[in-house]
Amino acid sequence: MKYRFIGDLKVSSLGLGCMGMSEYYGNQNIEESIATLHYALELGVNFFDTADQYGVGTNEELVGRALKSVRQQVNIATKFAFVRDEAGKVIEINGRPEYVKKACEASLERLNTDYIDLYYLHRVDPRVPIEETVGAMKELVEEGKVRHIGLSEVSSQTIKRAQNVHPISALQTEYSIWTRDIEEEILPLCRQLNISVVPYSPLGRGFLSGKIKSVDKFVENDFRRNAPRFQGDNFNQNLSLIRPLEEIADQLNISPAQLALTWLLSNGEDIIPIPGTKRKSYLKENIAAIDIELLKDVKDFIDKAVPLGSAAGDRYPVYSMKLLNQ
Repeated sequence: MKYRFIGDLKVSSLGLGCMGMSEYYGNQNIEESIATLHYALELGVNFFDTADQYGVGTNEELVGRALKSVRQQVNIATKFAFVRDEAGKVIEINGRPEYVKKACEASLERLNTDYIDLYYLHRVDPRVPIEETVGAMKELVEEGKVRHIGLSEVSSQTIKRAQNVHPISALQTEYSIWTRDIEEEILPLCRQLNISVVPYSPLGRGFLSGKIKSVDKFVENDFRRNAPRFQGDNFNQNLSLIRPLEEIADQLNISPAQLALTWLLSNGEDIIPIPGTKRKSYLKENIAAIDIELLKDVKDFIDKAVPLGSAAGDRYPVYSMKLLNQ
């Protein structure tokens, strides 16, 4: 394994996104998920990403149970802000200081730990000044319950305001070959402020793996059925977009997924992608990407083949798009 840094956290160059083990990507298998988490440890992964809303708390419980015996050797990141009812419906985004404390205590209990290595604000609560939300997170750091503070899907202005309250160690945001919005303004700002970038969906929700040729194979509860980039003409345009990537991956004798991850890793030592998977075979394939070197001419080809803004369709349905870059 190779390592990078988030603040003073020494993390594996690729983390593991655990969301799909509990929700959103079809059916769940707890035994398979725990086996995948343990296999990740064998491969040297020490950075695991969850959130209190994934599976309405069950994902944190799963991660906490699987990593309990190695807690001191791993870095656990989790998030707060989405408030959901028992049926899973999102009620609100809550960034009030009193809720920050309440959410953290609940996450600590589910994770079966007395500290969180990296605690993110999952989405900005527009009703609460960011200074108040981050101020409460700062108090959690002072109490020893949180080691580092992170933000997710926020604007550059919010990053600057938050940084004035307490150092921000990481920004989690969608970033991949087909989602490159942050390169214009946010990535340069993060570098200026020494904030690491943690890309989620680095494989474009599986699309960049080259394994998705039709949405018909998605089970009914797979959220990609309602994702704009996977629908109608958008889906067909995006298939055409990634064909050159599949061809170059074939020439390099690597998988399209490995090409996508290597491209991200080559964009800077401050980038730590967290591809999600609940299968050991995909995990092994993903981790192998850290040993692949991408030549400059190949990277240049990819940048030209899939330039910023070339993917067809929004990242999320309308409601979720409104929560981004706040």
